Amino acid sequence: MAKNINKKPVPVVKPKPQAAPENGPLVMHPKIPAWLYDFKIQAYIVAALAFIFYINTVTNESAHDDLIVIVQNEYVLEGFAGIPEIFTKDAYDSYYRQYNSSNQLAGGRYRPLSILTFAIEQQFMDPIPKSKIDSFFNHSMTFGVKDPHEKVLLHDMHIRHFFNVIWFTLCVLVLLYFLRYIVFKNNPIMALIAAIIFAIHPIHTEVVANVKSRDEIMSLLFLCLTFIFAFKYSELKDKKFLWASLFSYLLAFLSKEYAITMIVLLPLSFYLFDKRTLQKSIIDTLPYIGVVIVYVIMRLQVVTSANPDSNAEILNNPYAFAVGSEKLATEIATTLNYLKLLIFPHPLSADYSYNQIPYKDFSHPLVWLSLIVHIGIIWGFFYYFKKRSVVCFAIAFYLLNLGMICNIIFDIGATMGERLIFHSSVGFAIALAYFLYRGMEKIKPEPLGVASLAGFMVIVIVLCGFKTMERNLEWKNDFTLFSADIKVAPNSVMVNANVAASLIDKADFEKTPSLKEHDLREGIRLLNKAITLHPTYVIAYLNKGLTFFKLGMPDSEMVCLDRARELYPNHPKLPEMYYNTGVTFYLHKQYPQAINAWQTTLKLKPDYSQAQSAINVLKASMQPK
Repeated sequence: MAKNINKKPVPVVKPKPQAAPENGPLVMHPKIPAWLYDFKIQAYIVAALAFIFYINTVTNESAHDDLIVIVQNEYVLEGFAGIPEIFTKDAYDSYYRQYNSSNQLAGGRYRPLSILTFAIEQQFMDPIPKSKIDSFFNHSMTFGVKDPHEKVLLHDMHIRHFFNVIWFTLCVLVLLYFLRYIVFKNNPIMALIAAIIFAIHPIHTEVVANVKSRDEIMSLLFLCLTFIFAFKYSELKDKKFLWASLFSYLLAFLSKEYAITMIVLLPLSFYLFDKRTLQKSIIDTLPYIGVVIVYVIMRLQVVTSANPDSNAEILNNPYAFAVGSEKLATEIATTLNYLKLLIFPHPLSADYSYNQIPYKDFSHPLVWLSLIVHIGIIWGFFYYFKKRSVVCFAIAFYLLNLGMICNIIFDIGATMGERLIFHSSVGFAIALAYFLYRGMEKIKPEPLGVASLAGFMVIVIVLCGFKTMERNLEWKNDFTLFSADIKVAPNSVMVNANVAASLIDKADFEKTPSLKEHDLREGIRLLNKAITLHPTYVIAYLNKGLTFFKLGMPDSEMVCLDRARELYPNHPKLPEMYYNTGVTFYLHKQYPQAINAWQTTLKLKPDYSQAQSAINVLKASMQPK
């Protein structure tokens, strides 16, 4: 028999290790301890991180919008008695009423659920009867503590800060369960990584440290519960879970408007994680449309259209001065700032209002860089959609929530805000956790990959912990917050004006006349800068007038008040300020000017009896005897 000399040996091909399927059965990594897969252990880890990172906010006072949403919100201060108003009024109705104004923001603000929690807290602390509300507003939260009344307010804010930490910790726990049960059902370690990234991210300091932003926390909490109950209903076919899901969805809407994104995210999750067809995923979402309708009806009954004049106010409409394509170009470029802060959260600021982010046109490179980046992200959505990958859901979660706050689709009355990226950061955390874990799998040998991932997470936790706890302290009150932020946002009208206001208050507590005068002069300098940036900024003129009053310069004070009166004739503070100016003129023996100031007080408020009495006494004393 002849030999087959052309016959060659068949090479042996070793199969490459394959990553665990994203939606398959649970696969445990051989080099990761089994106990780390347990939900209770993971819950202890993320809860401890959330609590430890933010517990130092408990010593904080009120800052930023806490004053108008909580401290001086009459419906909150009434406790249980204010609840009917909370559910039937705009979120800022009390603030508008106190300043003789109407809705200043496009679309209004209907977010009663978080305000309800503030009222419940107030009921167990010290509710204020409606009959005493007006006298309560004569007091104000200023720099330092002046009397027992303010000590009570500060004590109450400490309690509210503690509850905000509890709400955030609860939100992180529910998010962890949502990630384990739905998004990373076969990979609890990815779920843990994502939950940790979310819990420790410094960009969330505004949401937790600023009590007013509890609406963000509650919104995400109830959105996650909506997902969880919806999937529980699919798994167990028990209608109580369907009703629980629908109710959670309504609570998410009553927390904040982000809930509308669920109309896309919920069917997408059914398609990606429950392996339903697209058609069935959409059909199974139809009951949730009913909740949308209920919410829209409730909202339309409460929210009124914005005051027509408010659209011209740059602090309510940050693009009021934009020309041509500047508005759209600036919105596109600004959207990239959110991604930058998610990747590298430094420096942080509570305010990005006019003119901290200058207008741009389509010749600016940042506009095109933002377009390229976001087009790439959108391409990634469709690429991973075909694969039914979790990355597709992460991108959708990021982009849909970003679309709610980027101004391109809806005008939100602000250029940008760190609290506004709270929901989108979930998508960022999911995607980052996915790629970190997949990256670990590619590192060989396996122990080195696990050690690399663990080391990376430890470093990130330590760095984020330092940044977060440091930033929490800056949120102590308006003075500490805006004194820090003026270094980051030196061209913001609001930041300059707020630092000035804090210095004006702080001057009352200085121990020497020279320090007091220094604070007041610095306040004037910052107010002048705010006015240069925004020449029709009424509050800056009022505060500048107050500063001149404290310096004993009534002529300069009168100029400021006259300008404020020209811009805002019915401002409720003007009668009192004109009266005090008259008193200063009187003390300087400038009697005609004093009478003029008091007469202006009476023009603004005819029943201001003190002004009329002062005029009568002064005129009588000037009569020849």
